[in-house]
Amino acid sequence: MSETMILRIKDLPVHARGDGVETTLIAGKDVCGSRITTGLTSFPPGKEGPVHKHNCDEQVTLIEGKAAVEIEGERSEVNVMDTIYIKAGTWHRFLNVGDDRMTTSWVYDTDEVTRTFQETGKTVEQLSGRDVVTKT
Repeated sequence: MSETMILRIKDLPVHARGDGVETTLIAGKDVCGSRITTGLTSFPPGKEGPVHKHNCDEQVTLIEGKAAVEIEGERSEVNVMDTIYIKAGTWHRFLNVGDDRMTTSWVYDTDEVTRTFQETGKTVEQLSGRDVVTKT
């Protein structure tokens, strides 16, 4: 697709990723033919993602809640509207450290995103059935 379009959040599918974590793909090759991939991920209170890395650069902005990010084992608190830039191949994860849902907005610089989990070494396509937060 090469046309401009309005992507309405209410019309986009929500991917359940385990333990109450939900991801909405906003823009990507399968949604609007985009060469970048963007979306939202929401974590319930106390939930943390597994340590992982991507095959591409990533920009993440906290848009709701209270969060911490671990990058290469170093943990930092982040506030709403703080943005984290993560180079391809960097181990990282996000943690909800608040009492309410935490939501991030993210952008990858490619339309072919993979996630490699540190614990297992497994590499999966982003938002495939194997791209889950729970241990598999």
